[in-house]
Amino acid sequence: MKVTIDGIPVEVEAGTTILNAARIIGGDIVPPAMCYYSKLEGSGGKCRTCLVKVSKGSEKDPRPMPKLVASCRTTVMDGMEVQNITSPEVIEARKGIVEMLLINHPLDCPICDQAGECDLQNLGFEHGAEKTRYEFDRRTFEKIDIGDKIQLHMTRCILCYRCVFTADQITDHRIHGILNRGDHSEISTYIHEVIDNDFSGNVIDVCPVGALTDKTFRFKNRVWFTKPVEAHRDCDHPGCNGKVTLWYKGEDVLRVTARKDVYGEVEEFICNTCRFDKKKTSDWVIEGPRKVANWSVISANKYDTLKPLPVVKTNPVLVEANKEQFERETRL
Repeated sequence: MKVTIDGIPVEVEAGTTILNAARIIGGDIVPPAMCYYSKLEGSGGKCRTCLVKVSKGSEKDPRPMPKLVASCRTTVMDGMEVQNITSPEVIEARKGIVEMLLINHPLDCPICDQAGECDLQNLGFEHGAEKTRYEFDRRTFEKIDIGDKIQLHMTRCILCYRCVFTADQITDHRIHGILNRGDHSEISTYIHEVIDNDFSGNVIDVCPVGALTDKTFRFKNRVWFTKPVEAHRDCDHPGCNGKVTLWYKGEDVLRVTARKDVYGEVEEFICNTCRFDKKKTSDWVIEGPRKVANWSVISANKYDTLKPLPVVKTNPVLVEANKEQFERETRL
């Protein structure tokens, strides 16, 4: 069936959500998603950041949908027309949603290990308001260790449920979950340091904010000072293919994470042995530098992005001036 998103048509299979249809097109028209995870069944519909406007329901029923819909939960119809970045209503609604997400989330980016690869940072930069209208006390929680190598900073949590779905679907049993209801809801365990399974470290990778952090990497460095390198090893654990990203600082491996796609989603989950116990270069077969988007702060000072300034070949004066300018910038 055919769907049009921001004026760009695409053909998708029946049952495809609007969000995944937009991902097939790619680029700026892809709605942001803080809770949806394509690898986790049942995820999505929690954060509402992916709201879009359906201006035409389908060919059979061209009436627009009366309200904005969550693109991660709404399947496409043949002939549907969707507006994302072309709709002022969507942009304004997304601004309000970001403000809601930041009501309790502390602005401690300068000390947060997630800084530099945080989806909420990107949303705050693109859609956030300059100041909050919230005048009440924020929710605060004590930091707790829910595993021997996992620390939970619940104050930062946005209740996306990703970690709960991950534990449900890739481990033998889930120990942590949502306690209480309403504005008292929190991710936690009844007994501290109780999470102990071979894939528990994956809850760190799926967390879109800095609520779940790696204690072996905590406060050691900033991601933009490290160099991500793709590597693999022959892991003997069933369910782990040993394909990871190593984060180097000089010759030291500071942390190991699963590989992620362009949308920040883990391609394949890895075991705790690869994540926490193998931090020597000799343990891995190095494949090469990880490809990082040039707009990401992680790519700073790692890739040669300076290109010669454009010249007008028919004007020798401009050609020479541009050449001198380029040589001067290269020296600097």
